[in-house]
Order: sequence, then C-alpha cells, then structure tokens
Amino acid sequence: MKSKESSFFWTSYTDLMTSLFFVMLALYVLTVAILRKKQIATEKELQKIREVQEATQKLPPEYFKYDKSFKRYTLKEQIQFAAKSDKINVNYNDYLYKLGANIKNLVNTLKEKKAKYKDNDIKYLLVIEGMASKDDYIENYQLSYLRSLALYNFWKAGNQLPDPDVCEVIISGSGTGGVGRFEGKDEFKNQRFLIQIIPKIGEIKTEPN
Repeated sequence: MKSKESSFFWTSYTDLMTSLFFVMLALYVLTVAILRKKQIATEKELQKIREVQEATQKLPPEYFKYDKSFKRYTLKEQIQFAAKSDKINVNYNDYLYKLGANIKNLVNTLKEKKAKYKDNDIKYLLVIEGMASKDDYIENYQLSYLRSLALYNFWKAGNQLPDPDVCEVIISGSGTGGVGRFEGKDEFKNQRFLIQIIPKIGEIKTEPN
C-alpha cells in the first residue's frame, strides 16, 4: 500500500515539476521576446533622432564652421558691433541677407524632415545669442540682447525668418558671460552674436512590427 502511495506521490511530483518547467520556459521566451521588441523600438527611435540631428548639421559651409571645443557652429565671418552699440554695420547687410536666405532654405529642408515624421513631436530652435565685451558699460546684458534683436529685425524686414511652424526663433543675450569667449587682447571681438539651430524633440513614435 505504501509502495503504491509513494509511487503516486513521485508521479504527481514529476508531473508538477514538468509543468513548472514548461511554465518557466514559456515565461522566459515571452520575456526575451518583449525585451527584443523594446530593443528594436529603441533602436528605431535613436535612428530617427540621429536623422533629425544630422539635418541641423547641414549648415552652409561658406557661412559656418564647426567649433569642436564647444560642439557648435559659428559664423566664419565675425559680425562686429561698435562698442556700446547694437546697430549692425551696413557693410554686413548683404552678407547677413544671404545668410538668412541660406538658413531659411535649411529650415525648408527640416520641414521636409518634419513631414516625414509628422506623427512625432519634432521642432527646431534657431537661437540668436547676442554677446558683449567686458568693459565699463553697465548695461552689457541688455546690449547683448539688443544685438540679437537687431539681427532678428533685419531678417524680419527682409522676409528671411524661418517658418514658425517648424522653427522657433529665440532672441537671447549672454552679456559678458557664456562659453567660448575671446579673452585678453581679443576681448573686443565678443561684440558679436552666435547662431545655433537645435532640434527640439518630444515624443518619438515608432511603427509597430
């Protein structure tokens, strides 16, 4: 009798262990499948982000150069302001007009990128950062902003502002602060502005497999 009970116990135990094995195997396979799907989705998101970011790096080389130290593009030609002034020298007008036209064309290209990812929250920021040199002028921060505003108004008057549905223009002034400044005898060269185009990426959606 005991032998039969023992045999029944071990048979049931074996069946239970076998069932548990297949349950654990199924859970393992399911977990691997879910993780793989998430990995593929993440890779697709990263690829889209790279494509969007690479588009902003196609600034016209005749106007921009890349600053490796600060990972940003700066104008090849320095647009200098007179000390304590926010007036753009008329000698720069033609250059700045062509610069605005080139940036506008680039934004149109970015607009095509946006259309490609129309279901995603993607926009761009065109940042105009006015700067000022360190001197005895007490309103350098206001002055740097006015220098940025001067370029904005110049492009606005020439109909060179980018499509606001794609690219938002930010007018800013860093005064005598900021990074990548000229120092020493070149301090006066900080009487200028910087221009950057930055992708502003919200939710990135990927197509289901």
